[in-house]
Amino acid sequence: MDMERGDLSAYGGPGLYCKALYYTGLLVLLISLSACGPASDPAPKLSSPPAWLAQSGELPSLPKPATASMKLVPAGEFVMGSDRTDDEGLSGRYGFTVDLYLNEHPQRRQVLGAFRIDEFEVSNADFKRFVQETGYAEPEDWVQNAYNVSDSKLQTAHVGNLRWIATDYFGLEGDLAGMTREELLAKLLDIQRERDRLPVTGVSWNDADAYCRWRGARLPSEAQWEKAARGAQGLEYPWGNEWEHGRANSGDQMEGEESLAPIGVYAGDVSPYGVHDLAGNVSEWVEDWYLPYSGSTYWDEAFGEQHKVIRGGGAGLGHYALSVFFRAARRGHALPETKSTDVGFRCAAAAE
Repeated sequence: MDMERGDLSAYGGPGLYCKALYYTGLLVLLISLSACGPASDPAPKLSSPPAWLAQSGELPSLPKPATASMKLVPAGEFVMGSDRTDDEGLSGRYGFTVDLYLNEHPQRRQVLGAFRIDEFEVSNADFKRFVQETGYAEPEDWVQNAYNVSDSKLQTAHVGNLRWIATDYFGLEGDLAGMTREELLAKLLDIQRERDRLPVTGVSWNDADAYCRWRGARLPSEAQWEKAARGAQGLEYPWGNEWEHGRANSGDQMEGEESLAPIGVYAGDVSPYGVHDLAGNVSEWVEDWYLPYSGSTYWDEAFGEQHKVIRGGGAGLGHYALSVFFRAARRGHALPETKSTDVGFRCAAAAE
């Protein structure tokens, strides 16, 4: 897997189709155009919480975003984990360096209190508001693709600058010189609105935790995430026990190199509690350290307070979009400072 920090064994499978977030000197080119924080007061590094989060864990009095749509998961018993084994020999067939199921053992029934969880993954637009209102550092790929440029900056830019941004940052091709300023501006703003609806990626566990705390919420626990995805009966996938191609964004339905879809557009990828995109689109950070389940006889050298758990399947490409990676019991993991193009998150909160 190509992640900023980590390797295939750490991520446990889906990282085979993660794309790297490596950046070079291009980072400075759009600073003057960015509206994501004052230039005179640089935001903290992406892998570290800002000062207001580090001080006794207290949040400042900040504007809060509009209430996110959350779904109630009622209190009660549910099935967690699995007893599956790799009887098909998938690990050897596809060259995986880790066992596909053993870190899910054993299957057991657990009881959880009621909680609420985001209906959808946190979007770029959601995270951008957090960045703008707190001065937190924007994901680095926003600088690379100009998503950090505000609408007002685009609307006041000279046509020559618009063509430069469109070519070098938006990656547009064709006869841009033949487009009027108004046509080009409309095209760029349309692209920004499309990006608004994508799940935010390129964020570390620390970034996800900071966002949820700012919103007055938190990352879901591993158990909460799994119950929200599997329901009380321990479904294999959010919709049932059989894989159905096309219900979730596994990436192989997408064209070109782009694999992410706007949040919620895969209407079939919905759990018994009405929570969307738990099988596909992006994998998601959860609260827990990567530890063995109680009663497990499996040992992984990554166990301990070093990796955080990642749940759900990322939108892979080609034959790596295997249904095994989209099972609700599957456990991935990575160092908390890791950033990847197919890992995002959602938030949870106490039941009201």
